[in-house]
Amino acid sequence: MRYLFIPLYFFLVLTGHTQTARQPVLVTDLLKIKTVNSVTLTEDGHTVAFVVTSIEPESDSAKWEYKYTSQVWITNTDEGAVPRQLTFSKEGASQPAWSPDGKQLAFVRTMDGKPQVFILSFTGGEPVQLTKFKYGASSPKWSPDGTKIVFSASVKIKELISDSLLNPGKKVPAWWLEKPGFAKNEQLVSSTTKPNPDGAIDEVRAYLEMNANDKKATILNKLNFQSETDVSADMNFNHFFLVDAQQNAKPVPVTHGFYRFSNLEFTPDGRQFIITGDLDSAQHADRSQESEIFISNSDGSQLRKIIGKEGISYNSSVLSHDGKWLALQYSKIGYVSVPVLALLPVNGSEKDIINIPFDRNIGNVVWSKDDQYIYFNAQSNGGVPLYRLDVKTKQITQLTDVNTGMLSFDVSGNRLAFAQTAITDPSELYIADANAANPKRVTNLNESWLQQKQISMPEKHSFKNNLGQTVEYWVMKPSGFEPGKKYPLLLEIHGGPAAMWGPGELSMWHEYQFFCSRGYGVVYCNPRGSGGYGEIFLRGNVKDWGKGPASVVLTALDKTVAEGWADTSKLLVTGGSYAGYLVAWIISHDKRFKAACSQRGVYDLLTFFGEGNAWRLVPNYFGGYPWQPEAKAILQRESPINYVENITTPYIIFHGDNDRRTGFVEGEMLYRSLKVLGRPVEYVRHPNATHELTRSGNNRQRIDQMLRTWEFFERWLR
Repeated sequence: MRYLFIPLYFFLVLTGHTQTARQPVLVTDLLKIKTVNSVTLTEDGHTVAFVVTSIEPESDSAKWEYKYTSQVWITNTDEGAVPRQLTFSKEGASQPAWSPDGKQLAFVRTMDGKPQVFILSFTGGEPVQLTKFKYGASSPKWSPDGTKIVFSASVKIKELISDSLLNPGKKVPAWWLEKPGFAKNEQLVSSTTKPNPDGAIDEVRAYLEMNANDKKATILNKLNFQSETDVSADMNFNHFFLVDAQQNAKPVPVTHGFYRFSNLEFTPDGRQFIITGDLDSAQHADRSQESEIFISNSDGSQLRKIIGKEGISYNSSVLSHDGKWLALQYSKIGYVSVPVLALLPVNGSEKDIINIPFDRNIGNVVWSKDDQYIYFNAQSNGGVPLYRLDVKTKQITQLTDVNTGMLSFDVSGNRLAFAQTAITDPSELYIADANAANPKRVTNLNESWLQQKQISMPEKHSFKNNLGQTVEYWVMKPSGFEPGKKYPLLLEIHGGPAAMWGPGELSMWHEYQFFCSRGYGVVYCNPRGSGGYGEIFLRGNVKDWGKGPASVVLTALDKTVAEGWADTSKLLVTGGSYAGYLVAWIISHDKRFKAACSQRGVYDLLTFFGEGNAWRLVPNYFGGYPWQPEAKAILQRESPINYVENITTPYIIFHGDNDRRTGFVEGEMLYRSLKVLGRPVEYVRHPNATHELTRSGNNRQRIDQMLRTWEFFERWLR
């Protein structure tokens, strides 16, 4: 035994030396990460197309500026296949869609500021621009015979009124546009009156309309007046168009009117469409949240409702290959819930719906070619596994584990192609059989730089919260961890509040590794209110955004501290969006942290109702509106701004100038309050940045935000 241990000792020494010799993950390694998405197989399963998104220099002259670039790649699914890049244009390419015979590939490229559909033939030649549509063209789908393509486009209400094809007779909506003092919608009808500020009322109205058209005024009459980035009076309607798959063909509208359509697909014979949308003709489009499923002829005529009900949103429908069944999801509107997965005969009605018990949010539904199975992915327990439903027995089998994330996939024949994120590699393409067995990685997009890096692996733990629910949390020790040493510990909190973090989640991969490389430990968990654990867990923070979830994340921190390696004088906390809120709540009730960081948070729930375009979180989570006494009392109780006098922790607050999801005044109000109180606070605004800054925002600003957070922490740790 003594001799057997000698080679083991040298193996451990050598591997330990190799590991410590690796380089730390740098902040600029963010720019090296390539991700796979939009995975799609040919019908025979022999070829897969996918999109690779990378980050490249903006230009040779702009040293520190970087842009996102997406290009289409393809590869065979046979053993030893070599992936190759298919598109190279500076405009990029996305949304690939195979023709039924696999000989052509449609994709989308931005031209003159609008998305347009291109077709690439594998018989030879360059990509051909199929559409030059004035509204743009996205989400192409081929007809079963491969002769036509259907696509979607977003149309503004004024364009819709004047478009004689989309709106025969150039009518105005049947529902009221809610302009006070006008019982009807006559103000939408084009007027020949000349603008005159000193004229009669019609001339003054023409003058005011001219000012609005010239962007000298924004007139708001609609309920949803905020986009993600701005305040807007525009109303947009998604419509679908059919075009022959040949150059210079003219698109023909399939859907019409002042309705919003979200999905459309051909029936197997190509003669009909299954259409998902909201066709409530009596209610303003901003107020109607329902969604129904319809069937129509391929020219959009004879539209018939398959299923729809007041107070319910039916969506995400996918038609079986034989055209007989729909897989769909539905949920009650205005209620925090997990949508129900269901099956419905195409010729059936609500009484024929078959509910499939599965307590998770699902996505990417794909029928097997023989219609025996339905594949889908779902957030669950820190990962995004692949599942398979046996249509006959209604039994669901989990095919992959919860330690990775299968974020995009397709199934055809006995081939499964999928994009996977894992701790060891943020994104690669894999090929497996239809049981997800024998997976083989076919891309090496990140391997060349990752093999030089020291990666910190998360350790999974769990405990029971005060409601008796199991809470999972993960601990990442600093890179080069040495037993006996003490390290700073960073508590990371997720947003949503219904998001979920874990080893299968992509967006935080780099940030966790960066802080571990800087000598910090990282702990993160999924408190009650998180997705990925079922509806009861999801609703665990209804009317309780602060105290309950805070107790859970702090318990995860306490249990990590109890391991003995964390320096309790160097505890830190950070989070964005809802987590920005929870950081503010925590440091207004707890003094243990050396420094704290909130990004794009909400701090006053009463003002958030008016300031953020995610305002429906207020009635959905707190049971009412700010003017209703019972709801108002809860909103005040749950708002961190009301405890601002208790905040003494050094605090850095971030917000983007164009962040309308939470509203940037939230950050300004918290900062000013702390500044008046003389507390150690710093406020950072990123010009033109949106709520997506740390995920898909300007890359220089993403690096700036991460470095400023680390630098601020270091001021207080040192």
